[in-house]
Amino acid sequence: MQLHHLIDRTFQAFQEQAANARVILLHPRSRYRSVLVARLINSADLKVFYYAMGQDDINLPSFLTGITHDLANQHPTFGRHTNILPQDSYENLDVLLDTFARDLAEISDEPYYLILDEYDRSDSADDVQMFVEKLVSKLPPNCRLVINSRTLPRLPWVSLIAQKKAVLLEDDHLIRRDFYEIETEGKNKLEVYALGPGYVLMNGQPIDTWEGHLPRLLFFFALDRPIITRSEICQAFWPELDTDQAVNVFHVTKRRLHKALDMDVLVHDGGYYRVNPELAIRYDVMDFVEALMEGRNEDNPNRMAAWQRAIEIYRGPFLQGHTDRWIVDRRRDFQSGYLEALTEMAYIRLKEDRPEQALGLFQRALAEDSSRENLHRDIMQLYTRLGRRSEAAAHYQRLVEDLRRDGREPLAETQSLYKEIMS
Repeated sequence: MQLHHLIDRTFQAFQEQAANARVILLHPRSRYRSVLVARLINSADLKVFYYAMGQDDINLPSFLTGITHDLANQHPTFGRHTNILPQDSYENLDVLLDTFARDLAEISDEPYYLILDEYDRSDSADDVQMFVEKLVSKLPPNCRLVINSRTLPRLPWVSLIAQKKAVLLEDDHLIRRDFYEIETEGKNKLEVYALGPGYVLMNGQPIDTWEGHLPRLLFFFALDRPIITRSEICQAFWPELDTDQAVNVFHVTKRRLHKALDMDVLVHDGGYYRVNPELAIRYDVMDFVEALMEGRNEDNPNRMAAWQRAIEIYRGPFLQGHTDRWIVDRRRDFQSGYLEALTEMAYIRLKEDRPEQALGLFQRALAEDSSRENLHRDIMQLYTRLGRRSEAAAHYQRLVEDLRRDGREPLAETQSLYKEIMS
């Protein structure tokens, strides 16, 4: 196949995937990453803003200074909110995120792409990585963030994919499995289960010599991203300690982790830590997200089986029983994927004219997250379809009572549906 046809296919695949995600990573293995970026920039039909990370982007202040300067050359008023922030605002990440997102929202009313090129130049900057990770949830609806990097960025791709916020694109095809290239075959076999209370099996035997919960959680934390830094670990686990104290506790915890598995679980390479590549790991979180990706694939003839597999893998909330901030964040991310699988299966059952089974799936989803009013509406409509109008009315009244305890009322759409049912 001629080169221009390959590039056309890559460009088409990019546009298709960009319609369904906030972040598109041009995977480091992609042969046409740079060509695709050039085509996006030069396309007269697309609105594109471009920033190439430089050697000065070693921390968040430098990054924000650089990107606001370069984007102001492409849109004269860009950065007018970020640039007037007082210096002490750089200590408040939420203020920086909200302000930068405000600048992004004002850059265009039309759909547009924001390209971060040569992103690997920021690999060593923890604060830049954290900023970009948090920015994903605050991007304007018409903005798509495109990341081009020579290495897999230190972002939690698995959780972003679970939320349908990110895709990994290798030229003209979507990466649907093996996101971090973790070995699954080898001498030391580990079965890792984080969806639920969290436990690990080595060669079929449970690991029960952790000497506390921290070594075990450190292992799960290391599986969360492609690579991690020591400072990133210390900030997640011991933010209240000064640097020297946190580093000492980290090394003690790491030694206990290695002792529990009788090998070096975390290896240090180029300033980063990663899970030892000699370990053959089967991780339920990876299996879960792979199943979600297969379910989302409209060309997959076995979508229903994929959704069912995702539901079966999800045995409970991520590391259930723990309340660390990073765990709570991930728990919410994977819960979002679980609710997607349940509702998609419910819609399939409805198309098969099996409303009772659909109702059970919607009820399971609501038991996982009762705050989603769309689920309440689905259940009310199903009760009505089944001739159980009184149960639909009772369900609505319970919803009203629950919301009023929080000082809220049902959405107008939910109230309208109730009136329609009762009429």
